[in-house]
Amino acid sequence: MKLLIINGPNLNLLGTREMDVYGTQPFEIYLKKLRKYYHELTIEYFQSNIEGEIINALQKAGFLYDGIIINAGGYTHTSIAIADAIKAISSPVIEVHISNTFAREPYRHTSFLAANVKGIIIGFGMESYRLAIESLLPRLG
Repeated sequence: MKLLIINGPNLNLLGTREMDVYGTQPFEIYLKKLRKYYHELTIEYFQSNIEGEIINALQKAGFLYDGIIINAGGYTHTSIAIADAIKAISSPVIEVHISNTFAREPYRHTSFLAANVKGIIIGFGMESYRLAIESLLPRLG
């Protein structure tokens, strides 16, 4: 079973950026833990600060992967194009957020992706990604 994790803008700075909100661990270290724990899965990773590259990644993977986990970062609240890309593909997509977006600025309370994803996991720190994997496992068989 193949999963793809897509992280959007500024998530390449995890571990150094707003550590009070996002924690001190770089994503790559957490990804190693996920791969070790879910050794029976193939977990691939893509990160970009560029909206079009995220759309390309969704379109490329969206008919080949068993599931996609996306943290679109700030694009969650602005990108109809990413939402449309999710709607156009057949792979199930889970939206995740490290912080509780509803406890933050009002503009973060809206997700343009929400209507096109299978579910959303918000506010559990890096564990949001593990919970997303767990939510996909029954769908994967």
